[in-house]
Amino acid sequence: MAKYIVQRILFILLTLFIILSLTFILIKSLPTEEPAGLFTARYAFWEKQVALGYYYAVDARVGRLNGADVVLTDSLSGQTLYYNQYPIMYQYGRWLGNIVTKWDWGTSSVVNPGKTATFIIGSRLPVSMKLNFISIFFSIPLGFILGIWAALKKNKMTDHIISTLVMIFVSIPSFVLISFLILQFGYNMKLLPTVWPDSAQISADPALAAKAYVIPVAALCFGSVASFTRYMRAELCEIMSSEFLLLARTKGLTKPQTVIRHALRNSMVPIIPMVIGEFIGILGGSMVLEQLYSIPGIGTLFVKALNGKDYNLIMADMALYTSIGLFATLLVDLSYGVVDPRIRMGAVK
Repeated sequence: MAKYIVQRILFILLTLFIILSLTFILIKSLPTEEPAGLFTARYAFWEKQVALGYYYAVDARVGRLNGADVVLTDSLSGQTLYYNQYPIMYQYGRWLGNIVTKWDWGTSSVVNPGKTATFIIGSRLPVSMKLNFISIFFSIPLGFILGIWAALKKNKMTDHIISTLVMIFVSIPSFVLISFLILQFGYNMKLLPTVWPDSAQISADPALAAKAYVIPVAALCFGSVASFTRYMRAELCEIMSSEFLLLARTKGLTKPQTVIRHALRNSMVPIIPMVIGEFIGILGGSMVLEQLYSIPGIGTLFVKALNGKDYNLIMADMALYTSIGLFATLLVDLSYGVVDPRIRMGAVK
């Protein structure tokens, strides 16, 4: 098992390296976006690009050598600075070196000029993680309970009602659902905030912080609950009609005993790994929800970075999402062995 885990981690790191390398090369092929604003902020940004090894300063006394890519002029002092861009592969080598030796992913040029990408992501990550953990906390028990209930009432009215609701909520996109919740509970009924409150509003009304989670968590939960319910019902119905469960009934076990001791455990084998995959799906899907509800999370951050062409921030955000997705696949595979001890990942026949 240990050898299998080490091999998988090495493959994950290799895949991550390839994805980020291709992304960096393609992004650096685009024009660099400098921050808007005062000369001091723009000057600090280009000096940071020089420090990172992406650009080099050209002596203003000599003039523009080889057609400088950037001309920076201070309107007050009249000072003019010139910067030329290094070749992309040279920048790529410096980028890897900065990450390995200094863990420096660069600075933001648009979203939060002058701040490092790691600082910006670190300040927004807790909001997104808390939102996703709360939604998963409610989705798992509700989905499992409804799925078990539908399986035990197979082909009865209860099963038909639950299956119909599952079909509806699986089909409705999350952005449509959150728009309906905002319109109904925010604007019409005025029970919940229509946008994410800022720190000043939360300080004035602490209860507003809890209310702010209701709409986005509900929008994330409905789809997850429907997915868990559908898979739980399908797996449990299949297990309950299997021969070994019928044999247990003939040996004297009651229906509740067979369901609890045998059916539920076997049906969990494909369901439990799905929880991890669902969390990753929610994390990716929250980009749209965070944008619609103005949540200051990494989903909104990624959209802002893309719209503003904040390349350093895009690279750091890409690294985070790609790492989560790749390591989630390893956790999914390992979880099979936890649920069913007969499964040994990487075992040789």
